[in-house]
Amino acid sequence: MSAVDRISVLLVEDDEGDAILVEALLEEVGADVELLRARTLREAMTQLSGADCVLLDLGLPDTTGLDGLLNLLAQSAPAAIIVLTGLNDEHQGMRAVAAGAEDYLVKGQVDGAALLRGIRYAVGRKQAEETQRQLRDEKLHAAEKTRLERGLLPSPLLRGPAPLVKERYRPGGSRMLLGGDFYDTVQAHDGTLHVIIGDVCGHGPDEAALGVLLRIAWRALLLAEQTPERVLHTMHELLELERHQPGLFTTACMISVAPDRRSARVFLAGHPEPILMADDKIVELPRTRAGLPLGVLPDSEWDALDVELPPGWSLMIYTDGLVEGRVGNDSERLGSERLIELIGQVRAGARGGTIDPDELLDSLISRVKELNGGELDDDMAVLLISEQS
Repeated sequence: MSAVDRISVLLVEDDEGDAILVEALLEEVGADVELLRARTLREAMTQLSGADCVLLDLGLPDTTGLDGLLNLLAQSAPAAIIVLTGLNDEHQGMRAVAAGAEDYLVKGQVDGAALLRGIRYAVGRKQAEETQRQLRDEKLHAAEKTRLERGLLPSPLLRGPAPLVKERYRPGGSRMLLGGDFYDTVQAHDGTLHVIIGDVCGHGPDEAALGVLLRIAWRALLLAEQTPERVLHTMHELLELERHQPGLFTTACMISVAPDRRSARVFLAGHPEPILMADDKIVELPRTRAGLPLGVLPDSEWDALDVELPPGWSLMIYTDGLVEGRVGNDSERLGSERLIELIGQVRAGARGGTIDPDELLDSLISRVKELNGGELDDDMAVLLISEQS
């Protein structure tokens, strides 16, 4: 409300004489105030909506002491409240302010100017308090989001020379909330590079927290030198135990690159296939060994697909948010085949025939968004693993 807006005041007073006095005081100073009237707390509750300020008498027929004030303060969006007291009840006014009222006024001790000034100050203080509350809520929300991002978007755990790993994460543009996409990279003591990317179905803090749990479990199990097969089974069991609703599942792709960087083992749990790039070759790895998503069936199995890696290889793994964007105004989705075409176009347009991994990812995502006509609706994570370090 700006300074020129009319103030809506709800007077909660059962004494007719005191009510007439308040009205006369405001008229005396030409206050631009819309004065509403309620004689009981019950009646006041029905008129709170839209009121900027409440002048509250504590001695109402249906409430005693500070109960009426506390009931009004408990409303979802309480107005500024000024308590009206008698001369002998001034201590009640001080108690009311301590309980949450903006101010108190003693009946018969204020003139029209003081009453109007008190109303304006009370409304101003209430608005300032509400602004501060919203800022605190936004800071808490931002802090919580940052904590979740730290869990979802970790730093790779690399030991010595390792393949180059680049990653990108984007929350869904229409929500700007975290979803359940997660990824991680761990290099074992023998030089094997383990990489995972996953997508908990759904969006929001519950799914994000579940993604963090699964990512941390994956890293801990690998550091405990569990086999990839055992790691996936344990993550499956954890998901069944920790998910906040039945039937919630997670897709995942896990890759273990051999120490000599000439081969890799790929595990798919209902997830899009990785894309292999080498020279002018860009292909999607076969899906013959794909298993069900984690959390679907208790006796699920995930077999490895062994892949030979040619010199100069790169592997791209991603969540389905990257390929589910629309193509122009059409309802058709981008899909993996068009994604491969876009990768080829980006690589072909590179100066000198080579392209920096960061530039490849940024240009690719930019083109996907352009085809979609704006930000992607779903959360998206992409990892690019390259032989060159």
